[in-house]
Amino acid sequence: MLTRAPEEPTVREFEARVTAVDGRDVRLDRTYFYAESGGQPADRGTLGGIPVADVQTVGDDVVHTLDSDPDFAADETVTGVVDDDFRTYCMRAHTASHVLYGAGRHLLSDLGYGGFDISPEKVRVDFATSTDIDDEVLVELERLVNRAVWDARPVSWEEVPTEEARNRDEVAFNTKTEEGVMGDADTVRLVTVEDWDVAACGGTHVSNTLEIGPVTVLGRSNPGEGLTRVEFAVGPTGVDRRATVHRAALDAARELETGAADVGESAASLRAEKESLEDEVRELESELLAGRIAEFDTVGKDGARWHVGVLDGFDSNDAGEAAKAAVGDGDGTDVVAVVGADSRPYLVVAAGDESDVDAGDVVARATDEFGGGGGGGGSFAQGGGLDADPADVTAFVRDA
Repeated sequence: MLTRAPEEPTVREFEARVTAVDGRDVRLDRTYFYAESGGQPADRGTLGGIPVADVQTVGDDVVHTLDSDPDFAADETVTGVVDDDFRTYCMRAHTASHVLYGAGRHLLSDLGYGGFDISPEKVRVDFATSTDIDDEVLVELERLVNRAVWDARPVSWEEVPTEEARNRDEVAFNTKTEEGVMGDADTVRLVTVEDWDVAACGGTHVSNTLEIGPVTVLGRSNPGEGLTRVEFAVGPTGVDRRATVHRAALDAARELETGAADVGESAASLRAEKESLEDEVRELESELLAGRIAEFDTVGKDGARWHVGVLDGFDSNDAGEAAKAAVGDGDGTDVVAVVGADSRPYLVVAAGDESDVDAGDVVARATDEFGGGGGGGGSFAQGGGLDADPADVTAFVRDA
């Protein structure tokens, strides 16, 4: 027979007659162990004193797989003990998922149920919705869930005709994960959180939302198109996470010299100030770089006016942008060649449109001479990894 756990979720110890034993697999004439289904894991516990490794539904039977071969046989009476801590956790977590979905009904548009799962550390609910679940929505979901917990809403379950359940707009169905809830049965089990949520469900639940305790939303992700996965914690994990976040908020407030409630505003102001300072630094670096290039030796070569020199403290990208800006800046410079001051220096060359110099050709000749690699076009080219002293590369570009 199927498990009685959903209808009598508070039963933790029972006696039953063994109807079949096949190796480590045991069937009983009745059981209060929950068989894994619909995102809720199988109960833990013992059967005849032997730890239960797994519980699954096979046809119309519940199969208990033990950790080791049983020392009892068919027709004997055994005692089953359901692990109280884990069952209680699953009841709280499963009911919390219903409360979260009910909160989603208050906030989200075109809401559908995409799935649910309980793990020892967290619970997840997949929302199918067109609403963007951003940080503000996530916080509001958590607030609504905990308000529903605080309001101590009764939780009940009943069997109703399947057709009646289908015709009720407020009933949430998740036929993909709630295996066996619907099927071809004439009735369907509905779990109701009073004035909050009604869903077809075969899991175990608490009798009042107050039993759930605090719920802490951990985050969100996108497991598939049109789905938003919200993960949350109940019990010690949630309490510890909330304490960690609170501690971090207080630490941040102390460093920012403000109150915890104003951390976001202070952090935004600090970030804006940082970005402004970064812009100023980039502008000063650009001016410094332009000044360094202006101090390069001036060489007349190939009918053009060249600036050639070694640059220390700047990467090739910054040097390249500065070289392009220096060409044709009004002082008559036609070509700028910058060599990085490294053990394996880079070379960047920028040539003005009015010159007959091909920057790509200059870099190609340098890499042929000193190794490394690079490339570019007529107006700009760069190379790197040259196996030579920067002064030798500078002399080659200037004299070759």
